[in-house]
Amino acid sequence: MFILIVSFLILLCSALIIVYYITNYISYSDFSEKLTAFECGFDPLSEMRSPFSTRFFLLVVLFLIFDVEIALLFPVLSLFSTNMSLLATSALVMFLLILLFGMFHEWNEGALDWFST
Repeated sequence: MFILIVSFLILLCSALIIVYYITNYISYSDFSEKLTAFECGFDPLSEMRSPFSTRFFLLVVLFLIFDVEIALLFPVLSLFSTNMSLLATSALVMFLLILLFGMFHEWNEGALDWFST
């Protein structure tokens, strides 16, 4: 039984190596796409100075800011299982108030509205 399993594994590995070499040769035989310029998110054959949406950029920056702040809240969750001191509780409440104030300010300014009229 052991010899049967080992021979099956050798056969399977050989088949996978052959398939890998065949597909690797086919995918890398045409280097014309690799020699073109790479610009993330843009068509390299389009106009070089096409307008970029500043609203999208602002939304991405706001997402990163709030994402980092939310990630900073995760260690606080472990403190709820123990007795939190008054200083830690007041620091958490102050941090949440600053976070909520910033979110409501951006909402009031219209930065979170993707479709503004």
